[in-house]
Amino acid sequence: MDTLRQIQKKYCTRAISAAIFAGLFFILVGQKPIGKGLILGTVFSIINFILMGETIPMKMGKTKRKTYVFSLGSIFFRYLILAVPLITAIKLEQYNLFAVIIGIFFIQLFILADHIFNYLSSARGKQI
Repeated sequence: MDTLRQIQKKYCTRAISAAIFAGLFFILVGQKPIGKGLILGTVFSIINFILMGETIPMKMGKTKRKTYVFSLGSIFFRYLILAVPLITAIKLEQYNLFAVIIGIFFIQLFILADHIFNYLSSARGKQI
């Protein structure tokens, strides 16, 4: 469980930090909807990522049917959570829809970037 929390903290901290800095930049250059949308999407992405990690241990030691039903319910619940910023961006002019979508994928982008960076640095280390 500690490993899971460390991973969550690592990626969530990086994602929210980048979203805040990028959002602040867009707000300062006069693009408030983009900045606010990026931050909004990232916050809900972090909530989704944390909920995903919290539900993993709940699936252990249950029958296949209970695990299946719980997993399906968990997925639908997390989709509902991710729908909140999308609907908000569609309904309100103060949030940019495309920025919200990018914010929702911030956690995944940081996970992918971390793995690419680790792969490239390990490949470079083998060459030396």
